[in-house]
Amino acid sequence: MADSTPRSWKSYGKLDRDGFIHRSWIKGTGLPDHVFDGRPIIGICNTWSELVTCQVHLRDLAEYVKRGVWEAGGVPIEFPAMSLPETQMRPTAMLFRNLLAMEVEESIRANPIDGVVLLGGCDKTTPGQLMGAASADLPAMVVSSGPMLNGKFQGRDIGSGTDVWRFSEAVRAGEMTLRDFMSAESGMSRSAGVCNTMGTASTMASLVEALGMSLPNNAALPGVDSRRKVLAHLTGARIVQLVKDDIKPSDILTREAFENAILMHAAIGGSTNAVVHLLALAGRVGVDLVLEDFDRIGRESPLLVNLMPSGKYLMEDFCYAGGCPAVMKELGAVFRRQAVTVSGHTQGEIAASAEVWNRDVIATRQAPFGPSSGVWVLRGNLCPDGAILKPSAATSDLLTHRGRAVVFETIEDYHARIDDPDLIVDETSILVLKGCGPKGYPGMPEVGNMALPPKLLQQGVRDMVRISDARMSGTAYGTVILHVSPEAEAGGVLGLVLDGDEIVLDGPGRTLDLLVDDAELALRRQAREAVRQPTAFTRGWYRLYIDTVLQADRGADLDFLVGKSTSDVTRESH
Repeated sequence: MADSTPRSWKSYGKLDRDGFIHRSWIKGTGLPDHVFDGRPIIGICNTWSELVTCQVHLRDLAEYVKRGVWEAGGVPIEFPAMSLPETQMRPTAMLFRNLLAMEVEESIRANPIDGVVLLGGCDKTTPGQLMGAASADLPAMVVSSGPMLNGKFQGRDIGSGTDVWRFSEAVRAGEMTLRDFMSAESGMSRSAGVCNTMGTASTMASLVEALGMSLPNNAALPGVDSRRKVLAHLTGARIVQLVKDDIKPSDILTREAFENAILMHAAIGGSTNAVVHLLALAGRVGVDLVLEDFDRIGRESPLLVNLMPSGKYLMEDFCYAGGCPAVMKELGAVFRRQAVTVSGHTQGEIAASAEVWNRDVIATRQAPFGPSSGVWVLRGNLCPDGAILKPSAATSDLLTHRGRAVVFETIEDYHARIDDPDLIVDETSILVLKGCGPKGYPGMPEVGNMALPPKLLQQGVRDMVRISDARMSGTAYGTVILHVSPEAEAGGVLGLVLDGDEIVLDGPGRTLDLLVDDAELALRRQAREAVRQPTAFTRGWYRLYIDTVLQADRGADLDFLVGKSTSDVTRESH
């Protein structure tokens, strides 16, 4: 801001008809005259919903944010934003991430607020809120909903998602009874909070810390831990100071911040979904982030955190071991320690005060839990604009592989045929799924970790190379190649693969190639276009999304949403 006058004063400070309207109607909520004296108005953007365990406790958490805002001399005003329950929304929550981002951006811009606290947590909620806040570019901070408590089943810990995939395969292989499977269901989600594995929700909460957009320990404190309420209180107080100092997302979300997020992603064995979200967020703030950055920068950090799906522990254990600040400490000089954060401290200062309390959960760089992890970025004629693979979740023997394709044209085709005992497939085959990219599904669902054919499971096969233009859950595992760009629906070579085609994966060499010559591919493309059917989605959000969504290598944002706009609104409402 050019001066110290709060942005909200343009609405609440005017002694005329317009000021009367703005003040009178908000006073109807119970606010007294004296709060309209120029003190900062803090919006609390809350995605609370009973449709999702991740965020069912956020109304309670919002009250602690309000305490902090009042204590620091601000005025808290809570407002809603759509919730994106990953486990409930169809066809996929990812279809609506950009819609949430639009809602958050315009809600911030249109309303008389000076700063905002983002309350969210489920997979697409955090990036959607961040993208919207970054484009509005008013002072902002994040309070994540926090992970749920460790799951429990038959005397041991079980992890959200990761054990679902494991148990499901065991049932399909005849190694687990349906009764036990259903019993595990009741013990997996024992409290409010996001998935207790290092899935997408906890990955994004960890990256929020690495980006500098939250107070320390935001990622790992359990959703039901009283210390999360304290963190919410402290955030409410801190956002008031950010408004007074005019510190905006654009001041925090620098190139250094994104590099720290990539390092954190590699160190924690984070979800592959973080790639597409960070690319989209970078596009909102004008940071030139590309796919290869994840591979190149990620190599600077080994895998330090022993959490599912790459390890054995859960987020509750990560919290007690020291959480993200402890990981920053272990990264040492590799971490961009001069990066600033919303806390008022640099990342180096935060790291210096951290401690590691359990070396089985957070290892050292000298004796890491695993080798350099992060993601591998593949290129080749099958993915000229890139594809990604998470090596820490893969079978090492499959990272270099040559096999024949078993092709599924759609997800429905896959479901109809994968259990067929006559399916022509063996353990060397490569499963290929089309039509699951941003445009093709639409929305790019988490179906890339295709379940294996039962006849191979019964033979003891537990992993195969799988390729698609889809995503996979951050809780999933396997030698799964994702985000193939361009997708099949956008004319990518993936759409031209036929049963029996040979595909070569050279993970260490970062290549993925279809062994079919260009002339044959041209003939196949011509034949595919001749029978192409128009989309069935002709109106509403689906239509807008399909017409304007970018490919995965650019974050799957909408083309007209890239970048930001001023927070100024010059016209009155009456």
